[in-house]
Order: sequence, then C-alpha cells, then structure tokens
Amino acid sequence: MKKLFSVLKYAKNYKGYLTANVVFNILFALFNAVSLTLAMPFLKLLFEPANAAQMGFILLKGKPDFALNADYIKDITNYAMAGLITTQGGKIKALVFICIIIFVMTFFKNVFRYLAMFFIAPIRNGVVRDLRNKMYKKAMDLPLSYYSEEKKGDLMSRMTSDVQEIEWSIMQSLEMIFREPLSVLLLFGLMLVISIKLTVYILLLLPIAAIFIALLGKSLKNSARKSKETLGGLISIIEETLGSLKVIKAFSAMLPMQRKFEDMNQTFYKQSVSVYRKTDLSSPLTETLVTGILMFILFLGGSMVFKGELTGPMFLTYFILASQLIPPIKQLTTSYSNIQKGVASEERIDKILLADNLIHDKANAKELTQFTQSIEYKHLYFAYHKGDNGHVLRDINLSIEKGKTIALVGQSGSGKTTLADMLPRFYESDQGALLIDGVDIKDLKTESVRQHIGVVTQESILFNDTVKNNIIFGMQQVSDETVVEAAKIANAHEFISKLPNGYDTIIGDRGGKLSGGQRQRLSIARAILKNPSILILDEATSALDTESEKLVQEALTNLMKNRTSLVIAHRLSTIANADEIIVMNKGEIIERGNHQQLIALNGTYKKLCDMQSFK
Repeated sequence: MKKLFSVLKYAKNYKGYLTANVVFNILFALFNAVSLTLAMPFLKLLFEPANAAQMGFILLKGKPDFALNADYIKDITNYAMAGLITTQGGKIKALVFICIIIFVMTFFKNVFRYLAMFFIAPIRNGVVRDLRNKMYKKAMDLPLSYYSEEKKGDLMSRMTSDVQEIEWSIMQSLEMIFREPLSVLLLFGLMLVISIKLTVYILLLLPIAAIFIALLGKSLKNSARKSKETLGGLISIIEETLGSLKVIKAFSAMLPMQRKFEDMNQTFYKQSVSVYRKTDLSSPLTETLVTGILMFILFLGGSMVFKGELTGPMFLTYFILASQLIPPIKQLTTSYSNIQKGVASEERIDKILLADNLIHDKANAKELTQFTQSIEYKHLYFAYHKGDNGHVLRDINLSIEKGKTIALVGQSGSGKTTLADMLPRFYESDQGALLIDGVDIKDLKTESVRQHIGVVTQESILFNDTVKNNIIFGMQQVSDETVVEAAKIANAHEFISKLPNGYDTIIGDRGGKLSGGQRQRLSIARAILKNPSILILDEATSALDTESEKLVQEALTNLMKNRTSLVIAHRLSTIANADEIIVMNKGEIIERGNHQQLIALNGTYKKLCDMQSFK
C-alpha cells in the first residue's frame, strides 16, 4: 500500500481534478450496483406472476419495515411489483417501466464513468509534464561528476519510458483505490443482504486468489525493473552510435557494433516478453479463480433453492451480483500489475530526483557583482569520488591577477582541465579553497560566478538552431547589430554572410553543417557577446588546421583583450606570450614561470617544447 501511494504522490498538485475523479468514480460504482439490483423486480415479474387478489393483499399489508435481511428484500420487491402493476396498468407496462429505469440507470452510470476519465486526463498528462520538467532541471543542476558514473542513454530512458509508465500507473492507482474497491464493497453488501451464508463462502475463498496475484505482482516488478535498465543500455548504444558514426565507419566497426546492439536488443526482447506474459497472465488467472469460486457458489445456491432457503429470483439476482465481481476484481489485479511496473519506474526516476547535488549555494551566499582583484587557489585538493585517495588535484597553490593570462600545460591526464573546471564550480574541492577577490567561491552564489566566466572548449558545443541563436545562447533581447559586431570580432561574419540564410541558417546537429574552424569561431563569438571578465580557453585551437587556427587565434586574441584568461594548451606556440605558464603533472604543479624562464630551467616544459620543435 505504501508503494501504491508513493506513485500517487505525483498527483498532489491536481487536487481539484483528483477530487472530481473520485466523486464521479463513487457515483459510477453506486449507479452500477443499483442498476444490478433492479434485476430482482424484473425476474420477479417474469417468473413469479401474481393475480389481482395477491397484489391487493400485498398492497393492503403496506410497505414493509426496513430490515437488513433477505426477507426484507423479498417483501419490498413484492410490494414494489404490486405497486408497479397496479399503477402502470398491467404487467407489460410495468415491464416497460422497469426496462426504462434500468436503461436510465445504465446511462447515468456510463456518464459518470466518462466524467471520471475526463477529469483524470489532466492529471495523467500533467504529471508526465511536471516529472519531465523536474527531471530536466535536476539533470542540469547535478554536478558533472554525476555523469561520469551514469550512461546518458539510461538517463534518457528514465525521462521518457519510465515517466510514461508513471502516467499509466496513476490512472490505475486511482481506479484501484476509489472505483473498483467501492464497487466490490457495494456488491458484497447487497450480496450479504440476500444471503450471508453464500457471501461468507466467497470471502473465505477469495484470499486464495489474492495470494497467487500477489506472488505474480512481485515477480512482475522485478522483471519490469530489469527491462527498464536494459532499455536504458539500448538507448545508450544508439546515442553512442549516432554520435560516433564517422569513427565506426572509419575503423570498419559496423559489424561489432551491430552485434553489440543486437545482443542487447535480444536481451530486452526476452525481458519484455516476460513482462508482457506476466502482465497478461493476471487477468485470465483472476477470472479463472473467481469463476471457479462462482461455480462453487452456483452449486451451493442451487441446493438452497431446492431446499426452499432461497427463491429462484433472489438467487439469480445474487448470482448476477456475484458475477459482477469479476470485472472489478480483474481490474484490481490488472491495476496491481501495472502499478508494480510503475513502482519499478518510480525507483529508477527517484535515483535522479533524489540524487545528492554536492554543489549547493549556502543560505547566506553572496552575489559576485564584479571581478576586480584576483583568483586564488589555496592548498586545493580534489578527487572525483569523495574519500578517494587518488586525488586528481593535489595541493594546488595559484594566484591569477585581474587582466593576466595564465597558461596550463602538461601531459593528458595531468589535471589541467579539472583545475580550470573548478573555477565555474563544475566540481567542488575536497580540501583547500578557491577564492575570487578574497571570497571563498563556496560563499558566493554559483550562478553569479558563472555570469562572469566565458568558456571556449576544444569541441565546439553548438545546438541544432540558427547561427544567431547559437551566438546569443543564454542571453535575452540582443540586437542584430550587437550579434554582427561579436561575429566580426570573432572573424566569423564573413563566412556567416555566405551561408544560405545568413544568421538565420540552421547549422545542424552540433553544428554539423559547418567546418571545425567555423564552429570554433561561432563559439568565440558567443563568448565575446557575453563579455565575461574571466575566460577559460580549453584547447581552443588544437583540433584545427593551420589556416583555421590562424583565424581562430586572431579571434581569441581579440577576445582576451583586457580580460583575465586561463588557457589550457597542447600547442605551446599559442601560449608563448602568457604572463605565467603553469606546468602540471599527475595533479601537481611542478614548474611555473614565463616562457623564457621555463626554457632556461631546462625541465619538463623545455622537453615539451623540444618535442614540438618549438623555437
């Protein structure tokens, strides 16, 4: 039951719709039960014809006093039939009247059923919308270290397939809590009035069916969870393949990738078949068990009719009521099965929503309104996993004065990019401090810090949108003139003007319609438009040809004017004029100084320069 309500927690923002759904479900259950009890006078009229003298005697006795037993049902039915035949002018007219009443009751029953579904529609779709919004926001809030442990495809699966499963579970949960149980209770109540003995037998036998259904539901939940996890892996393979087609084709790896995908797909196929079979088993299993119970009741009830303990119409009415237990009980078991799948999806969704965001703004965090003095790393340590002895950064001490250019060099894996990523607070230090204008970055609002930082990376991060929208990304109400000016400074205006629709040209997925140099210049134009106080340039020219590098380097020089810059470079020719060059190895600073000083030191930096034939 706890898990059942855990799925319903997502509907708490839709109390109005939820209330309306519950009310109309209750009305549906009431009208459904009442319409079935009208079978009693109908059967009485057909199978126990009474003459005028009998009807007069019944009416003369008057309406029987209320009593919750079978005799009262019998007497009130006789009284009602006598009144109908007398007032309606005969049995045929009474029969027509009963048929009309049953039709009207059935009509309203289905109207209420539709209204219940009408009001659940905004809940189902609203919950899906809210969940996706919440998960998307959480995905952006989580630190980058979280994604080093998770597959993007699996996260995408949770935001799509699992969320959709929650929608279906909510509808099933509402029916399971309000409509179907009420229908079952009303039917049992009417059945108890007609025959306590027969109803007690049903109540004793139904738990047997419930045990089988519970065992099936538990197995279904486990199968559903495994299936969802495999689907996440499948989407991950698709995502990796579409992003790496050039490499896959170049290395003739189509066949191994195809086999990998087909193996995962086959696993998902087997798990999905298992889930569907278990889901589909719940309804026929329930119907078979309940029908077996009803056949036992049919035998007992028939025996009671033969012995005179029940009249034929009363027993037939009882059996009609009992047979109507099958649809709601089947629906309850089907709902239970679907809710188990929803619970499995909920557990996967909560892994994201409840994931600990290690980077929090303090309650009294300050705004960084302007950068005026310096950036300082003081005895800073960092590991991707808390408590891990293998620190990526160890005892970093570095001061960057405003307006200075600091270059980070070293072999791959030496910690250069991680050191730079500490500044926009993509990661949080384990020990030590990172100060901006003498204030610990942890005491500043993260968003206000990032507003002062511009980033240009080796891989140009562009979006499948227009050139203009990529340049103004993250900014509002930017004039066309300002965009063009930024593009000119970035040496991008000339090639943009030659595109089919100029600044309104769609550049494709990750800017795939542009060359590497063009993409990089767009990234620089975006940084120029932001006009940041601090720049982080991460291998911004390393992936370019000589001609493109020259254009991009000019753009970078324009961008770096009067700004504090942290430059990560493998091509040492691009950082010869840096104010200070920091040489890193295995997360530590091993050399520092300007170009001439480091060459004279004849250490690691000199070796790196010699390997690149730098003069």
